[in-house]
Amino acid sequence: MADNLSDALKKLKLASVDSATDSVESCLDCLLKALAHNNADASEKIQEMGVLPLLPTLLAPQSSCTPKVANIIADVAKNEFMRSPCVEAGLIPPLVQLLHSKDQEVLLQTGRALGNICYDSHEGRSAVDLAGGAQIVAGHIKSLSQNTDPDNGKLLTVFCGMLMNYSNDNDSLQAQLINMGVIPTLVKLLGLHSDNTALTEMCLIAFGNLAELESSKEQFASTNIAEELVRLFQRQAEHEKKEMIFEVLAPLAENDVIKLQLVEAGLVECLLDVVAQTVDGVREEDVAQLKTASDLMVLLLLGDESMQKLFEGGKGSVFQRVLSWVPSHNHQLQLAGALAIANFARNDGNCIHMVESGIVQKLLDLLDRHVEEGNVTVQHAALSALRNLAIPVVNKAKMLSAGVSDTVLKFLPSEMPPVQFKLLGTLRMLIDTQADAADQLGTNGKLVERLVEWCEAKDHAGVMGESNRLLSALIRHSKSKDVVKTVIQGAGVKHLVLMATSEHMIMQNEALVALGLIAGLDLVGAEKDFVGAGLVQVLHKLLSDEMSAPEVKYNSMIIICAVMGSVPLHKEVQGLAFIDVVSKLRSHENKTVSHQASLTEQRLTAQS
Repeated sequence: MADNLSDALKKLKLASVDSATDSVESCLDCLLKALAHNNADASEKIQEMGVLPLLPTLLAPQSSCTPKVANIIADVAKNEFMRSPCVEAGLIPPLVQLLHSKDQEVLLQTGRALGNICYDSHEGRSAVDLAGGAQIVAGHIKSLSQNTDPDNGKLLTVFCGMLMNYSNDNDSLQAQLINMGVIPTLVKLLGLHSDNTALTEMCLIAFGNLAELESSKEQFASTNIAEELVRLFQRQAEHEKKEMIFEVLAPLAENDVIKLQLVEAGLVECLLDVVAQTVDGVREEDVAQLKTASDLMVLLLLGDESMQKLFEGGKGSVFQRVLSWVPSHNHQLQLAGALAIANFARNDGNCIHMVESGIVQKLLDLLDRHVEEGNVTVQHAALSALRNLAIPVVNKAKMLSAGVSDTVLKFLPSEMPPVQFKLLGTLRMLIDTQADAADQLGTNGKLVERLVEWCEAKDHAGVMGESNRLLSALIRHSKSKDVVKTVIQGAGVKHLVLMATSEHMIMQNEALVALGLIAGLDLVGAEKDFVGAGLVQVLHKLLSDEMSAPEVKYNSMIIICAVMGSVPLHKEVQGLAFIDVVSKLRSHENKTVSHQASLTEQRLTAQS
């Protein structure tokens, strides 16, 4: 075979000069045979003998050799090491010209050749882009899309594959295809050629690539992609095919308009069926499908309209079925069920209905199953759901009497920052306006000790911020001397002083209100910590800073007045010339600030 190939290549070099068609044809046949026998070796030989630069002249539109030459290029370009040489040999411009041919075989082999040269090749893609090949192929797909003839299906598959190889993992080329209007054409193809497995798969892969691009979502939303994908999904029995459709659905479902379209097209029912079929499965593919289907279900609930449509006032069958996932024995379903509740709990009406219908107990039971050696993602999801449910004021007392805070406190020993973060957020939501609960939790030495520890979690800004906010909230909502004492004993005061310097105004204010209560309820107990943490210096800075919010200035002055009863703090106030800063605030545009400035000035003058 090797000798025959060498002879054929030599003859081809001579024949291409003489343009002797018959001898060229037989040489081409010999090359195709050699490539079919051992593609890599034959390709290397073709490269070594310098045959590639001869091929452009053999790609004449009228020549009977043309389909074979394009076929040889397509086969050669299956090898990664041959793609750049094909570009360097000047094969792209004549191949792109052949896309104007009316001959089906020429188009087929040309599409293959260009597609293979573009595969994972920057040079190939650039050359096709420069020659305008993608536009011509996109035009062909559009004009051929209505024709359901089997040969036409093969050509469409090759052309779709060529565009996919051309644009894969390349944002700018994908954007180019989107601007050419490729998406509506491919969606039509999917509908008209759903019986053609190869073409359908090619469309799905193309959608998967294009759907990653944000700019594609609007075009997809203007087509009936949701209906087509759901219809296709309903017809699939094989795991691999369903998986391919899932890979397109996931990026598309990130768009809220498409979420709603998918819900209306009946995707949710498909997903619930998949869950029902795979929940007890032990095969790897069952586990994978269960995860993908339940994750996608949760994703659909992230859209406000799609979520509300599925909630149906809390009576929706989908809502009820998702609730049944929470007590499941399957961790993936427990997780998806808890996340779904967290997503349904995004407005007060839904939250109130869910608490009334007994969902809290299901979540508490779930958490109890995950206290010891529990699944962190399930813990995180269940705590997220409880936090959201605790937002409406009417739910707080009900949730507290159901024992939510006791269950949540079981996770205090957790070393997982995501769990710590949600635990803190849930407790903070629960005690908002609930004085008794704030008092009970605020005098819990173990809780306060853990909060102070987390206030120093510099590697986890979220946990650190939430710990500070909860510490402040315990004082603000309880207004209790016992809570203040517990915080002082737990060394929490310095963290609240530091919190007052936060870049977030809401946190500054929460800290200042708590510090004001500490000063008012137990100044003697807190005096040493106030001095050590530099409270007076922080207040001076906040009052001097023009950027400080009116509430921050007001609360800072309240604290100044409150600390005047302490000798060391009074001295610090006098040493920093507060009177100058405060007197300027008498003319502040905010009436509350200017009034408080007058009162504070009187207090400072009287005690100077």
